[in-house]
Amino acid sequence: MNSSQSVGKSSLVHLLCQNQVLGNPSWTVGCSVDVRVHDYKEGTPEEKTYYIELWDVGGSVGSASSVKSTRAVFYNSVNGIILVHDLTNKKSSQNLYRWSLEALNRDLVPTGVLVTNGDYDREQFADNQIPLLVIGTKLDQIHENKRHEVLTRTAFLAEDFNAEEINLDCTNPRYLAAGSSNAVKLSRFFDKVIEKRYFLRDGNQIPGFPDRKRFGGGTLKSLHYD
Repeated sequence: MNSSQSVGKSSLVHLLCQNQVLGNPSWTVGCSVDVRVHDYKEGTPEEKTYYIELWDVGGSVGSASSVKSTRAVFYNSVNGIILVHDLTNKKSSQNLYRWSLEALNRDLVPTGVLVTNGDYDREQFADNQIPLLVIGTKLDQIHENKRHEVLTRTAFLAEDFNAEEINLDCTNPRYLAAGSSNAVKLSRFFDKVIEKRYFLRDGNQIPGFPDRKRFGGGTLKSLHYD
């Protein structure tokens, strides 16, 4: 996979699951699966270890309808979505809206322009009950003098999706070092995924948890957007 043309999603999934840099990334055809070991509520009396599948879904936002229909198979019973975009590519972040709509509304094909001059209709995801996390890659490829400008431009993504945001370099594990703010955000996200999958049943709310998280079966999807 040419790093200048890809978002670095496969490298991210490998880093999340193996805590190692992926030496020779390649294009994702269809979907690949990796497993992350996660300690739910780490450091508390409720701590428990879970295995979380990350489904690495490939494709392009401009795919033909037949390809989108095939890709929809991977969206069934999703318990969490990681929206991955390339910080060096403005179009990559804009495409997140169309891709998230495809993933969250499997029976609908994204049409029209969802983002116009930075404006976004948040009501499109008002009923979303699936935990989301936004991750920007290739932070290392942005010059220090430009980082503030770029990160300011992409900061609205997390707010629009009601999600936390992580920006990193997939070739450097220190961005997810234990105890770092990124590691804390990641842990909170996976905790929500576990809660949705195992703890909330029949629409009943667990005391202390927001009612937007509901029970569902399946795995975590990591979607990448060119």
